[in-house]
Amino acid sequence: MNALAAPARRRTSPAATRRSRGGVLPWLAVPALLFFVAFGVIPLVGVLFLSFTSWDGLGEIQMSGFTSWRAVLADPGLLHALWVTLLVMAVSWAVQTPASILLGVFLAGRQRYRALLAVLYFIPLLLSSAAIAIAYKALLDPNFGLGAGLNIELLVQDWLGEPVLAFGVVIFVVSWQFIPFHSLIYQGGVRQIPRSMYEAAEIDGAGRVRKFFSITLPQLKYTIITSSTLMVVGSLTFFDLIFVLTAGGPGDATRVLALDMYKRGFQANLMGPASAIAVILVLVGLALALLLRRLGGRDAGASQMEGA
Repeated sequence: MNALAAPARRRTSPAATRRSRGGVLPWLAVPALLFFVAFGVIPLVGVLFLSFTSWDGLGEIQMSGFTSWRAVLADPGLLHALWVTLLVMAVSWAVQTPASILLGVFLAGRQRYRALLAVLYFIPLLLSSAAIAIAYKALLDPNFGLGAGLNIELLVQDWLGEPVLAFGVVIFVVSWQFIPFHSLIYQGGVRQIPRSMYEAAEIDGAGRVRKFFSITLPQLKYTIITSSTLMVVGSLTFFDLIFVLTAGGPGDATRVLALDMYKRGFQANLMGPASAIAVILVLVGLALALLLRRLGGRDAGASQMEGA
């Protein structure tokens, strides 16, 4: 009888399981770590090194100490470019965030036609920024654009020739392109909110507006932080769209830091100052990302489902 009995399973203690996992998981992270070092750390170190040199992009690299940094920090154009960058960041965030939340909440519904609309809304994100800039530049041309073709006087403006109008066009085009991406993030966040919370609110007599402000927005707290971080840090790298659409003009009305870096490095052949601006961009991005994470609280990585 004992010979026919099934052998007892050998139990593994939780400590042994943690040790075995601890020996495997670090090795799984090695490819990602190598990828990050090769394409993140090494280029950043190289740019930091170039910021202490004088190089025209072709000749010999010569160390120049803090010459490039002093030249960049003493240039009034840097503060202007930084101000324009922060202004584009703030205004685009203020436009994109409410629109993305409302669109994401709308697309989170279960109606069939909303799936089709979600696909249509996502199309702008699939297009090239340069192609979008070329298209809008042609449409907004005061002589041959959409306004002149349809004979609509309101649209016949020098959209890219006036500083305020050009800035508004940049904000509009950026928002038009990237609202679909953030709407997709909010759509996923809304669908993770337990339906029971809305049912309880309906029993208490809450309407759509009350449920939106009392349930949906609070539950999307960490989603808003994630979306805002991507939006704010991403706005620091706006280059191709602004370069094709306005080239930083009129004057320097839309000259952001990324465009200023390009003009110094590849048009003026001043790789040292351009590298210094690149380092400044990285520092500003890190500071803003850490600030947003701090605003989210210590538990910013917690799930919005927790405690539901």
